[in-house]
Amino acid sequence: MEPVLAVRDLRVHFVLDEGLVRAVDGVSFDVAPGEVVGIVGESGCGKSVTMRAVLQIVEPPGRIVGGAMLFNGEAGRVVDLARLDPRGATMRAIRGAEIALIPQEPMAAFSPVHTVGDQVIEALRLHRRKWRPDGSTLTKADARQMTVELFHDVGISMPAERVDAYAWQLSGGLRQRAMIAMALSCRPRLLIADEPTTALDVTTQAQILNLLRDVQRRRGTAIVFITHDLGVIAQIAHHVVVMYLGRVMERGPVDEIFHAPKHPYTRALLSSIPSLLATPQSALPTIAGSIPHPLGRPPGCAFHPRCPDKMTGLCDSAAPALRPIAGAGEAACFLYHRDEEAS
Repeated sequence: MEPVLAVRDLRVHFVLDEGLVRAVDGVSFDVAPGEVVGIVGESGCGKSVTMRAVLQIVEPPGRIVGGAMLFNGEAGRVVDLARLDPRGATMRAIRGAEIALIPQEPMAAFSPVHTVGDQVIEALRLHRRKWRPDGSTLTKADARQMTVELFHDVGISMPAERVDAYAWQLSGGLRQRAMIAMALSCRPRLLIADEPTTALDVTTQAQILNLLRDVQRRRGTAIVFITHDLGVIAQIAHHVVVMYLGRVMERGPVDEIFHAPKHPYTRALLSSIPSLLATPQSALPTIAGSIPHPLGRPPGCAFHPRCPDKMTGLCDSAAPALRPIAGAGEAACFLYHRDEEAS
């Protein structure tokens, strides 16, 4: 099947007074229909900027400087999102309708002076105004009833009353459910979840993950799930993209990534997860050093200053290309193709 989204060599740069920041530096991956792709990495690795680029909402001075983002929309229509005007009619019709976003913090996304129901109603009337069976315009009463049904579908109790609530009157879990209802209101082909469970307690987090899994199964919606929590990725994702300093270090099926990680960075991330089998009162494993400042990107492989397997004279002078390796995945590491061409 054709992918819903095919990102090819995407590059997003920020031109600052201090210098050039390559926030996304040649990222490529596919998202198939009904698939969940997890994008993981430490904070500052370019995960969220990549998805903001897909939605064409990168804030100045950032801009897309290269690559393609091929989106397979309604009726098999394929468009390159990177070539669209962010404020143009085509992108505005896709954003929110065919590609929807679940942000990390719904309190910052919802207007505090409008009810959550009114904000979902507005989205419905904007993008689904001709979706009545007879082709007539969707009325506000119709949209309100659809919003109540959406709230019920995402597990919000007393949905008929909660549509008239303000975001600040709802708990964190209810706000996130309302945001998911808004994202699903127009039946998008692609759903982007940007760390949607970070600010939630573990019980609510599990409920939100179950809800997203249920949506993916029932509707066949493709999902890109951004997080730094590998435990969440293990529960929900089919494929994983591991990013570091704007580049893809490794990508492959979730079982391959977790049971046979190839890149030293992926192995380091997995080893830093607390384990029930660890020696009591022992120090938690950590990744040596810290992620470099974007303006001080090291030469060669960006991870080499922290890598226990670095090869001096090679890893610090050339950047390895992302290439297939033994198994079902790909890795950008000279441990597997030191004699091949660097990118």
